[in-house]
Amino acid sequence: MECLDIAVLLFGGFEPLDAFGPVEMLGYLGKIDGSPVETRLRFVSQQGGLVRGSYGVPVQTLPVSGDDKPDVLLVPGGGGTRPLSKDASFIAMLDSLASRSEHCLTVCTGSALLAATGQLDGRRATSNKRALNWVKSVRTQVNWQNQARWESDGKYVTSSGVSAGIDMALGWIAGQYGIELARRIAEHTEYRWAEDSHDDPFAVDSQQRQ
Repeated sequence: MECLDIAVLLFGGFEPLDAFGPVEMLGYLGKIDGSPVETRLRFVSQQGGLVRGSYGVPVQTLPVSGDDKPDVLLVPGGGGTRPLSKDASFIAMLDSLASRSEHCLTVCTGSALLAATGQLDGRRATSNKRALNWVKSVRTQVNWQNQARWESDGKYVTSSGVSAGIDMALGWIAGQYGIELARRIAEHTEYRWAEDSHDDPFAVDSQQRQ
């Protein structure tokens, strides 16, 4: 059976649900009866070691290596994204890692970090609507979507804020392995999945929110 290698890229100030919500769904993919794949989940960071997210949540991580080629790269958002969007060393590392990844998923303002690499130029992408003005300012060449729970374009899948990452992860699973498997995972985790990627009840006028 194929083993799907999933790397979750963490940094100081990441939003825990951005990371752990999708991780729960992707992890379930590897153990639910009838799944065509196993999953290997690992948490990585630029330097490795202990990384603290919002609310002081600590996670022990492995350092990103130059030959790291995950099947799926997951990039959460959170308050730490704002300084990192201007950190040339971090963006270069992310650019290289995302280029080597077969699929790249971002949650919330994690899309701003990916956008800063230039890899989203000309592609449809979305982000947390409360931060959309700032996200757009990071890279104007992206075709930012004002209303989308999540957005897929090629190997890149971006989602709106925080809990939207769970819907995005299930949407990605549905696209890769079929909607019935995604629905079974949602049922097993007792989660009401928003299956329509463009049903975005939290979309607001981005001119009024930062």
